[in-house]
Amino acid sequence: MGSVIDTDEQRALKEVAVKLAVERYAPKAEEWDRTRTAFPREERRYLGELGFLGIALPERYGGGGAPLQHALTVIEELAKECRPAAFQVFESNTGPAQVVARLGTEEQRERFLPPIIRGEGTLAVAISEPDAGSAATDMKTKAVRSGDKVVVNGGKRWISNGSEADYYLVYARMNDEPGSKAIGAVLVEADRPGVSFGQREKLMGFRGIPSADVLFDDVEVPADNIVIGPGRFRELFGTFSIERLGNATMSLALGQSALDRTTRYVQERIQFGKPLIEFQNVQMTLADMLLQVEAARLLIRRAADFGDGLPDSLEVSLAKCTANEMAKRVTDLAMQLHGGNGYTEEFGIERLHRDSHGWALAGGTPAMQRIRIVSELLGRSFDQRR
Repeated sequence: MGSVIDTDEQRALKEVAVKLAVERYAPKAEEWDRTRTAFPREERRYLGELGFLGIALPERYGGGGAPLQHALTVIEELAKECRPAAFQVFESNTGPAQVVARLGTEEQRERFLPPIIRGEGTLAVAISEPDAGSAATDMKTKAVRSGDKVVVNGGKRWISNGSEADYYLVYARMNDEPGSKAIGAVLVEADRPGVSFGQREKLMGFRGIPSADVLFDDVEVPADNIVIGPGRFRELFGTFSIERLGNATMSLALGQSALDRTTRYVQERIQFGKPLIEFQNVQMTLADMLLQVEAARLLIRRAADFGDGLPDSLEVSLAKCTANEMAKRVTDLAMQLHGGNGYTEEFGIERLHRDSHGWALAGGTPAMQRIRIVSELLGRSFDQRR
């Protein structure tokens, strides 16, 4: 079982990704997790040399111009062994780089995409704030235009790659309109005067992926850095749906890795004089794990098959919600079948389980996805502030 491969190119990408994950990154992943070490820049450049950082980005800027499914295949295979490595491919192919590629100006694409694709620079998305997590439209950070400049003030929280990224795609209020009407996005270089960072968060998982507050104090950037102005919030979050597919794929990888490890373990582990797999309860649990993994895989595959447009928001929410919750359940079941061994660092199950909770929180929680699902089902919006 596993990812569905449609083309020879996708199959070749998978083979390279599997070899890279097992031979290069699996031996390092545990140490990066234990020491909370950020993914090394030289490794990011190496991924750029392989072409992994631009698989689904336009060829004219150095990308591969391939369908998103090809990038998701690489993300899954890397994430089975090393989430920090997969995150680099995730950010560049499904994250904020997609916003620049699809909504940015030609000058912005020429300036920011090539270094990202080469692994020489990274772009992080900055949306959440201390009082605006799931309620993103409550954000207070401002990006006010003044002549040929934009002045940014405010603070962002839970920013993945915060303090490590070279550029930030900052979602901010650009006028005094209420709710989402004022929200746009602007690119801010990390070395601009007035940009600072909080301490790295000590998270349960995601330990090789830094998370920190990003603070803006009268930060001036050229008006040319505005990616999208106010009044187009729906377009911004429509593109963000692609990132949610990357998120769902990271969860899929966790579930698949837990299933693969557990399948091997129950055939090798002897208890009461016979392998664990001979016990019917173990067989039923393993079957449930496979059912949940494959259901998530098929929903992701369906949502990712959107051609040159944008993915359907209902299908994305179905895929993300299912994959996020599957990863938590399947990694927990894997821990139970491993017994005490699953609770140790040696077998890697506890690390999979810790990371599974992080992906369920990032990019819109399962609870928020359920609200989106019902909104689409009934054709109406549910305003949580009423």
